[in-house]
Amino acid sequence: MEPWFKPIADHALLVCFSDTHSAESHAMVVALDRAIAETPPFGMIETVPALVNLLVSFDVTVTDHDSVEDHLRALLKDVHPGEIEGQVRRLQVCYESPFAPDLQAVANAAGLSHEAVIAAHLAGQYDVLMYGFSLGYAYLSGIPEEIRIPRKPTPVRDVPAGSVIIAGPQCLVTTLTMPTGWSIIGRSPTRILTGDSEHPFLFDVGDRVTFERIDLATFESAQKEADHD
Repeated sequence: MEPWFKPIADHALLVCFSDTHSAESHAMVVALDRAIAETPPFGMIETVPALVNLLVSFDVTVTDHDSVEDHLRALLKDVHPGEIEGQVRRLQVCYESPFAPDLQAVANAAGLSHEAVIAAHLAGQYDVLMYGFSLGYAYLSGIPEEIRIPRKPTPVRDVPAGSVIIAGPQCLVTTLTMPTGWSIIGRSPTRILTGDSEHPFLFDVGDRVTFERIDLATFESAQKEADHD
């Protein structure tokens, strides 16, 4: 897959692998991001991986677009996405009614029972595609076809942190209290914001996430433990 390069600011270069999202293009994004982490170009400040492209920002006082591009092109000669494996991260989720106000609507739209919706969600294979929109918001691919429900027409305010939400093929666990138009089907006590400045989020782009069902008592116990950490 041949990338193209776009200078989008005096301090940033965008590496594009496709115009549309695919498993292949995203695998190249992740592979290049990992390669850069091992061998960064001189003057690099950070990388921001997304669905089909990777942003590389740099210090304009010590390098430029051409130098960064040359370095990345050299790295790409040895990038093999099939060899990249992320970490598997497990998130607990409680699907009981206080935390799942849209579970019935999802079940109705899908023509399934509550338990069938939960089973489908637990069976999904979720890959971390990118971070965006808000602090720690990791967009996860992998919602099974049978529960791919469109966004709601009107967002809901004050959705609590930890809410497990779905829309179309994607899933997300909120980290802040804020509005959303996605369907809320559960809540997780698992802390995504780590408080570690070097690794501020629980998982990286390219990692895989699995969900583990817990009951209300287990959720409350886990939440208390997390609050005291």
